[in-house]
Amino acid sequence: MIATGVLLVSGCAGLSPTSDDAAPATSAPSSSAPPTAASPEAEETEDPDAPTSWGPTVGELDAARELVSTWTPEQLAGGVIVGRFHGTDPAEPARMVRDLHLAGVSVTGANVADLDQVRAMTAGIAQAAADDGRDFPPVIGVDQEGGYVSHLRGIATEFPHFASAGQAIAADPKEGRRATRVAALTTALELRGLGFTWVFAPVADVTIGAADPTIGARSPSTDPELAADAVSSAIKGYDAAGIVSTVKHFPGHGTATSDSHDTLPVVDSPLGEIEAHDLPPFEAAIDKAAPAVMLSHLDLTAIAPGVPASMAPEVYDLLRDDLGFEGVAITDSLGMGAVGGRPTPALQALKAGADLLLMPVETATTHQIVTDAIIAGDVSRERVEEAAARVVALQVWQARVAAQRPVPADVVERARAASADLLSASY
Repeated sequence: MIATGVLLVSGCAGLSPTSDDAAPATSAPSSSAPPTAASPEAEETEDPDAPTSWGPTVGELDAARELVSTWTPEQLAGGVIVGRFHGTDPAEPARMVRDLHLAGVSVTGANVADLDQVRAMTAGIAQAAADDGRDFPPVIGVDQEGGYVSHLRGIATEFPHFASAGQAIAADPKEGRRATRVAALTTALELRGLGFTWVFAPVADVTIGAADPTIGARSPSTDPELAADAVSSAIKGYDAAGIVSTVKHFPGHGTATSDSHDTLPVVDSPLGEIEAHDLPPFEAAIDKAAPAVMLSHLDLTAIAPGVPASMAPEVYDLLRDDLGFEGVAITDSLGMGAVGGRPTPALQALKAGADLLLMPVETATTHQIVTDAIIAGDVSRERVEEAAARVVALQVWQARVAAQRPVPADVVERARAASADLLSASY
């Protein structure tokens, strides 16, 4: 069970997190045959302690690949799903994580009652993952962007909307970046103290202003470069605190003039305009070792017309091949209206390149669909193992960094001061 980032080992050898004084996680052999001593590949073997471009070490990723290669189809299917649940009973998400082998769950405002209930819920989810034989923490995620998208309202410190970060940087670049970084750091530490391992932030969308009904003040700016600065600063804070941040909503929801919660927005921007207006914050985040990127539900007519971005291989190619992202790609919620009515949306997203399937409408049904698809070969086991290994490696990274950065006893006071500081810096 996880308290403030310290893990009790419960079985999966080779994947325990490390502390400052401990040796780094050792690499496990890859599933492919090792190169011979005389081959060039042997001479170029990567240092297992070397970091990847998105957080985990090479050894942690290799060990994760070895682990998931032993998983059953049921375990693999669960390992790529972040489930939704209803109500506030802490036993319900714990049961889902344990029985369906879920990577984790997403907590919404409807799942929150009070401080003690939140702590009991996150502790129960962590224990359920340990009971399922994992020695790395589950994904326990929440939308806590600041402003009006804050699902722990009344539980965690309230921060101003992310537009304040862009405004602060515009007013004084050095001071604004500092205030943004500290706001992210203290947000993350407070969330970790409540038992969370993921935050679905920062928003990297570059808004177009009043015509944008969905993102608005959630966006750091109408200026791509200011937005890139704000996102980079936030990533530094989240990373330093040992929480998994999620840059969203790739490749940019700020130009959409309808709400993907209700319908599939059509974005007719030419590719060159997307590259100039929407991609800079994502490029900056990847340059700062962003661990996870969330894919939007948008119909991008210049890239994959008629297909939600979250289910379009071409959009994942843009993220991976053009921007060089190697971390975890997660869909936006699969319960949104933009993908409602589409057959097997989770399976489509997994085939397209998603590593995590966020909040399908029916978690158990989706788990069975993905399990059956793996058994039948409708989705290759190699694709699912690739996805699950990234998730495992990232959770090992999260535990390791969290163990090196204990949550301070005065975290709430620090968070309140950082919130006030960011708001003040934005004027």
